[in-house]
Amino acid sequence: MKKSFVLVAALAAAMTLTSVAMADEVRELKWGSVNPETTLREQAMSKAIEEINENAEGIHVTGFYDSTLGGSQDLVEGIQSGLVDFITEGPAQFQAWVPKLGMLEAPYLWQSVDHMVNTLNGEYIDSLNEEFSSVGVKILGTLYYGTRQLTTKNPVATLDDLKGMKIRVPETDLYVGMVKSWGASPAPMNINELYMALQTGTVDGQENPLPTIEAQKFYEVVKNITLTNHIICPSMFFVNADVWASLSEHDQEVVQTAVDNAIAWENQAVLDAEEELKTKMAEEYGCTIIEPDDTIREATIEAIRPMVEDWDLIQSYAE
Repeated sequence: MKKSFVLVAALAAAMTLTSVAMADEVRELKWGSVNPETTLREQAMSKAIEEINENAEGIHVTGFYDSTLGGSQDLVEGIQSGLVDFITEGPAQFQAWVPKLGMLEAPYLWQSVDHMVNTLNGEYIDSLNEEFSSVGVKILGTLYYGTRQLTTKNPVATLDDLKGMKIRVPETDLYVGMVKSWGASPAPMNINELYMALQTGTVDGQENPLPTIEAQKFYEVVKNITLTNHIICPSMFFVNADVWASLSEHDQEVVQTAVDNAIAWENQAVLDAEEELKTKMAEEYGCTIIEPDDTIREATIEAIRPMVEDWDLIQSYAE
């Protein structure tokens, strides 16, 4: 009996030590974004994190939303240095390191949502990841962030209506060039500063997809929505390349599957939300929905197309 008791006790102790060792082997990883968790993109990020944590063996991921880990440039620099392990960001934020990334958010580049999603989750992404290898980052997948629309304090229906306005844009050359082509003044700033800037009149307007406009409550301070449809906008899930390489084959598969599932959910959710929001913005939030003429589109393409190296190649993927 004593020998049996000792054996059971030894086995229990060994199991306890093994459990502790296994727990010690689980790495804590950080995933950052600038938007609040209410945004559909960040809801997809949360879904991916939840699925990863349910199925991964050697990692546990925590999400940090609403610029908790810093603004867009902080996250872009952080994932390259290894201070952040995953981020959710627009590709244009990386253009200083991978210039080709900036063009993926070019106005009027994409012919449809399917054109964008299929291209940026197909063979074209392999060429992008080859370029990303030099900065130590890997693209895990591309999702549909939404179609960007213009919201302003004063109504805008033509190019002339934009003259002299100050419009907030992300801190990228294409967005700045677009606003300049409108005859307006670009005002780059982080999105978490934008509500106050609109409220105080520091800027006259901004442009974002409708779900983001709702999540950030911009409709409370600017009531005119012009359906410019100027950018079918991709966003991406990124991972630090060294972190990715260090994952077991099982955990890599878990992460990729979770990302793919989250992207499929988010793409449909955004498409549904945009249709619903056009009505909701007008009827519930008291916004004025404006269909502009072609002058804004024509001026934008004339200014932006020469800046996009792969314009013709990307058009070929829609055929």
